[in-house]
Amino acid sequence: MKSRIVYVIAAALVVTAGCSSTTSESEDSEVSPVSCTSPTVIDGAVNIATTVAPITSIIANIAGGTDATINGIVPEGTNSHTFEPKPSDAATLEQADVIFINGLVLEEPTKDLALANSKDGAVICELGTQILPESEYIYDFSFPLEGGKPNPHLWTNPPMAKEYAAVARDLLSAINPTNSSVFAANFDAFAAKVDALDAAMAAATATIPQDQRKLLTYHDAYAYFAVHYGYTVIGAIQPSSFDEPTPKEIANLITQVRESGVNAVFGSEVFPSPVLEQIGAEADVRYIDVLRDDDLVGEPGDAEHSWLGLMRFNYVTMVEALGGDASALKTVDVSDVTKDNATYPQ
Repeated sequence: MKSRIVYVIAAALVVTAGCSSTTSESEDSEVSPVSCTSPTVIDGAVNIATTVAPITSIIANIAGGTDATINGIVPEGTNSHTFEPKPSDAATLEQADVIFINGLVLEEPTKDLALANSKDGAVICELGTQILPESEYIYDFSFPLEGGKPNPHLWTNPPMAKEYAAVARDLLSAINPTNSSVFAANFDAFAAKVDALDAAMAAATATIPQDQRKLLTYHDAYAYFAVHYGYTVIGAIQPSSFDEPTPKEIANLITQVRESGVNAVFGSEVFPSPVLEQIGAEADVRYIDVLRDDDLVGEPGDAEHSWLGLMRFNYVTMVEALGGDASALKTVDVSDVTKDNATYPQ
């Protein structure tokens, strides 16, 4: 795995062919992590709550084969950055023995609701802040350093998703030691599938010309992924305010995309962007608008409705659009290691 690195970009909407990097911590960081420790031991069924669907899927792979119940909070296809939980979600959080969230200021309203409603002895576990020290936060286009909110999209990078799963294994084993061997076996099986996906993506990346390993996206979800696989994120259109860029910024982006030599720009199914479509058309590059950040492929119960399926879909889309061969990815088994009984709100 390539070493992690912190990108500090001065302007949220400046696209450059080669972004300089530095290691820094924000003195104004808004990250206030909660601990994954000191659980109450439970002999019976563990009640688990989660936030976004990729995390729900990872947890379901680890907890599968036990009588645990798993309930997601954030509906698929919803902007998790701005999602406001419903009053009924308070009951789900109140009943949970453990609540897994991403953290890194991704789902603060849900975190606040959990802190206000979780029962005595319940654990709120921030996976992102658990595995990533502040010195390794990435601040970039949609998540500038001065805003104090680091890029939270760790789960698009397979090694980090595997670390999420390891945290879940350890915490669930502490909560429910009776099923610790099940959690361990599930983790081993899941980790093997993650490693296979990781190796396939590395092989597919090697087929992309070096000068085409550049990503211009609408939603800024691939910073940690890019470091791991050796891509350059040359820009993200969506500002930290989630507003659209100004006409002047759009004109500058069109010029910069032309100069970068990229073959494609990538939109998001969750964040449809006429602006990015316009940039692609005027810069004469392909506009791919199907990437998914936290909306799993298919419907609950489908074989590809999993974190693994989501990542393979995105990786195949990117590799082929950038002129590479995605055949290694297409053979990866993306099914869950056990039956997924989690609830995914739609």
